[in-house]
Amino acid sequence: MKIFLNISRIIVGILFIFSGLIKANDPLGLSYKMQEFFEVWNLHALNSFTLTFSIIMIGFEIIAGVAVLLGWRMKFFSWMLLLLIIFFTFLTGYALFSGKIKECGCFGDCIPLQANQSFIKDLILLVLIIPIFIYRNKIRPLFDIKQSILILFFVTVFSFAFQWFVLKHLPVVDCLPYKIGNNIPEKMQIPAGAIPDSTVITFQYEYKGNPIEFTAEEFPEDFNDTDYTYIGRYDKIIRKGNAVPPIKDFSLLSPSGNDTTLNLLTEDSYQLYLFYLDEINPGSWAPYLNTTIELANSKNIQSFLVTNAVINESNMKLLPANIFPLRCDAVAIKTAARANPTLYLIKNGNIINKWSYADLDRAIRDLQPVSN
Repeated sequence: MKIFLNISRIIVGILFIFSGLIKANDPLGLSYKMQEFFEVWNLHALNSFTLTFSIIMIGFEIIAGVAVLLGWRMKFFSWMLLLLIIFFTFLTGYALFSGKIKECGCFGDCIPLQANQSFIKDLILLVLIIPIFIYRNKIRPLFDIKQSILILFFVTVFSFAFQWFVLKHLPVVDCLPYKIGNNIPEKMQIPAGAIPDSTVITFQYEYKGNPIEFTAEEFPEDFNDTDYTYIGRYDKIIRKGNAVPPIKDFSLLSPSGNDTTLNLLTEDSYQLYLFYLDEINPGSWAPYLNTTIELANSKNIQSFLVTNAVINESNMKLLPANIFPLRCDAVAIKTAARANPTLYLIKNGNIINKWSYADLDRAIRDLQPVSN
């Protein structure tokens, strides 16, 4: 039992640390996934707290993983691990059996898992955590109290400091379809070899006051226009495919409502796109943005504002004069801009570079040698 207990501790500890670090690279991604669950459960009031929940949960995952490996305060952490894995298993089970959420976000966007894969993973972890919980009093710490506290102190500082850094400067490892080097129009296409949904036409009729459904192959032998009243028809999915483009629902609309996406993203010239979510309210980074746009204008590089906010004269005055506004869906902006705002350098739809609002001073330096 001791060997199995130690193996369980190692597996559980490493998996929790690994899972936490991947999500710490993009805490906003977990925050948006939480919002997806809250939307399904009609808990809209909690949406404004999801980032806080995300940061705390990620930090605790990493800390708990290290604590299990150290064998420190197992009475407390075994309880926390058990409650956490029961909660995770509920979430992944709900996603799997309800069919309302495709991915749980367990390993973020870097390792996307389907609902069934996430559920199986959590069941395995539950099996491993139960003996840790049962025999928690027999687990002895690897180091003394002072050493364990010191290690966990630095782990805690790192967990939250790293999340603060990526929230301000963009993820260290970019696993999103908008990463540098990708071509946006190409990512808007269904990948080659993708399997489309398999559907069958289903007819809806009313038969003697009762609604019934059947396919063309299941037509009733006694079918007639007298007893059967036609209601409608629809395509029923019998096997789910994977024919979904990496970038979806992305469009750039002019103030008049014209879709300019492909026209702009196929231009053979450098362009700047400032992705700005919700209310336009420039902060201390505004002077750097002004300098960046002025520099781009001197090099004949067009600059665009991509936002879901209402575009009017008053809020456009808050931004540089030589920037043209475009409307875009909020979900697409959330995926493209993990810092608000985020500036992109694009040519022919290719993402050449991007900077968060905190790195606009670097954008000025990087744009110096760029010329159309």
